[in-house]
Amino acid sequence: MEDEPIKPPNTEALFRYALVSQVLGHEHQAKTRPEAIEMVAGQHIDLKGGKRSVSARTLYRWLAAFEQGGPNALAPTVRSGGPVALPLTLLDFFKDQKETDPRTSVPELIRRAFETGRIAPHEKLNRTTVWRALVRMGVSTTRIKSPKVRDCRRFAYPHRLDMVLCDGKHFRAGAKSRKRVALFFLDDATRFGLEVVVGTSENTALFLRGLYLCILHFGLMIRLFVDNGPGFIALDTLAVARKLLIHLIHGTAGYPEGHGKIERFNRTVLEQVLRLLPGNPEIDPDCQALELRLRHFLHERYNHTSHEALDGATPWERFHQDSRALRFHDHTEQLRQAFVLHENRRVSLDHTVQVDGVAYETPLGLRGQEAMLYRHLLDGTVSLLHEGRLVQLAGADLHANANESRARGQNEPPTPAPHPSAAQIAFDQAYRPVVDADGGLSNNPKTDEKDL
Repeated sequence: MEDEPIKPPNTEALFRYALVSQVLGHEHQAKTRPEAIEMVAGQHIDLKGGKRSVSARTLYRWLAAFEQGGPNALAPTVRSGGPVALPLTLLDFFKDQKETDPRTSVPELIRRAFETGRIAPHEKLNRTTVWRALVRMGVSTTRIKSPKVRDCRRFAYPHRLDMVLCDGKHFRAGAKSRKRVALFFLDDATRFGLEVVVGTSENTALFLRGLYLCILHFGLMIRLFVDNGPGFIALDTLAVARKLLIHLIHGTAGYPEGHGKIERFNRTVLEQVLRLLPGNPEIDPDCQALELRLRHFLHERYNHTSHEALDGATPWERFHQDSRALRFHDHTEQLRQAFVLHENRRVSLDHTVQVDGVAYETPLGLRGQEAMLYRHLLDGTVSLLHEGRLVQLAGADLHANANESRARGQNEPPTPAPHPSAAQIAFDQAYRPVVDADGGLSNNPKTDEKDL
């Protein structure tokens, strides 16, 4: 069977073919169809120079027509001059089907009519005609969106350190109202305040330092519930949680009910401590001083205050009365090793490696080779295993390198002295030194004849 000849296109068909080609071109670049359609949908300039908006639903329809009938299927449908009168039995069928199944589309209604024999095989029925008939009959044809169902049930774990909640609270402190952020670690079951750290911004280093102190003093938790802050979603945070076998759970965005306990705790801290810090000249805005102040409030005040959710008991009592044993590391160094990440990096030709945007200088002789780096996340240092020992790397000082003399590489052999030329040999013989290496007169016959 020969292919159907392509009909001479009009302007509208060419415009549709151009947009279909764009979508198919994005698909050939490993894009999914929804991604490709989202990239093409929107405002366009048609072939007549006018602005035109094309929706994603329209692009889906044009693509389906193109894949089914080729370029000829993109031509606009020629409508008849007068209105189309549909039989009453067919209209009742469409109305009954749409009201019984509101999610049914108009093309599906037409296909059902064909399958049930209400429309003859040789008849053609336009989807717009059916849509207009449904609107005139008062049948809703709007698209029904599926509601997003989310599990909003409250939860509470029975034992301490089954889950630890962590959240950041931004505040200002000192006479100049410096910006600060405090990360609080709160036990879910007992409301016990575990740890607090203060910094100038909510970052990965601050969170990991607080996590280290929390585990060092109270042991490992099973789950850690955080939000989607920059310090919580970093890859380093996930890597450390994986090494410690902690289930890191990120709360759903725009769902404050899931953070109810930590949010209620933040309100308590705000009312009793943080609201008195901005503009106060008696408050030291240094992060360590603020951390000491908030840690004193957490351990000496909050943990020893009766809590309504604990039936009047204090968080300290409920935490220390729990039968669940705490899980500590055997040695502190073993815990610190969990905060050291190992990475393979290729040393550049100028003997540097890039870590978090910082260039670190490596020992000579490693250019172009793979090197194992040890990133100590607690103190922010980077080390390298070289010749059997761990060498801490320093950042490249570009200004110092510009003024220092260039050192010869350790692996480069020294340049050998060149052989003397014939002129040099004749010169050495003609002007041999009078005194030999031992300090005596040399046995130079020419010199002895001149002295006589």
